[in-house]
Amino acid sequence: MTLDQWRRGASTALSFSTFGLGGVVIGVIIAPVLLVLVRNTETRRRWMRKLIQLAFRGFIGLMRITGVLRYELHQVELLQRPGLLIFANHPSLIDVIFLVANTRHADCIVNGALAHNPFTRGPIKAAGYITNKDPATVLLAAKESLARGNSLILFPEGTRTAPDGQVNFLRGGANIALRTETAITPVLISCVPTTLTKGEPWYHIPPQRIHISLKVLPDLPLANEPNKPLRERARELTCWLTDYFNKELELFRHERDAKPDDGNKAHDYRHSGA
Repeated sequence: MTLDQWRRGASTALSFSTFGLGGVVIGVIIAPVLLVLVRNTETRRRWMRKLIQLAFRGFIGLMRITGVLRYELHQVELLQRPGLLIFANHPSLIDVIFLVANTRHADCIVNGALAHNPFTRGPIKAAGYITNKDPATVLLAAKESLARGNSLILFPEGTRTAPDGQVNFLRGGANIALRTETAITPVLISCVPTTLTKGEPWYHIPPQRIHISLKVLPDLPLANEPNKPLRERARELTCWLTDYFNKELELFRHERDAKPDDGNKAHDYRHSGA
């Protein structure tokens, strides 16, 4: 590796160590204290989610200051509205950090394995995030969360996006949208060079600094088709969304590549007040 890669490798190790330590502190110290001080479950979860949002903003700031990444955010003020159903592609492990950091009252559907990870299980349980173990339970929890004004973040692929950038959505996201009758807020995420994809360890340091781009698109209302079976509607919506995201992602990449590369460019959180 080059000297710059070694430097960024050390910064990445520092960042992820800080992330893991923060998860343990939240789960072992802060969550039990809140459990005693705040008896209302929903209020306690709101406080915890706000704390996690602030921690994620700090984590992103740490990665930027130490040279791990740079980023740009487009139309993130759209994520400040209540009760959104957010669909995003998933090119990197840190996508959810950017989404939660910029979404008002963010709720998430997370992989069940994370609920048993010693560094993430505390925050997930304390914040009341939804795990994807049981599809029927997920649907009910999603509907209740949206009804409370939370914004629900979903990665409809069910795993991280392939390195070629092509998305292939599963039907679960469409089912949630149709059964909760909620419009979809699409979010496009680009990560160049590819890093932290599925099966790739954190210590595989890319040849250059990571550049994260995130763009929120206008809401996609659902078609009113009451006479069509739900299963058929979900299948059609899934195919349409897969095609829509792939086309929009291709345009997004062209927009990104057409810009002059300013290595010092980074956006702040001026649109992220919650």
